[in-house]
Amino acid sequence: MKISYSPDADVMIIQFRTGTPADSRDISEGVIVHLSAKGQPLEIEILDASKVIQKKDVEVSMEPLFSSA
Repeated sequence: MKISYSPDADVMIIQFRTGTPADSRDISEGVIVHLSAKGQPLEIEILDASKVIQKKDVEVSMEPLFSSA
């Protein structure tokens, strides 16, 4: 997963996997999910991110989400 922010555009992108988006869906005002041809979420795009997300609300964890056991 990769999170990037463009201060010029005030857009945050949370990328789950690489691929070419085949479809996009608005999941709320200013929040768009981009989907692969198979319907898998590739990334979430947040427009006007500074109005939606504050630095104090962002937490980063390096722990694995899934175990291989």
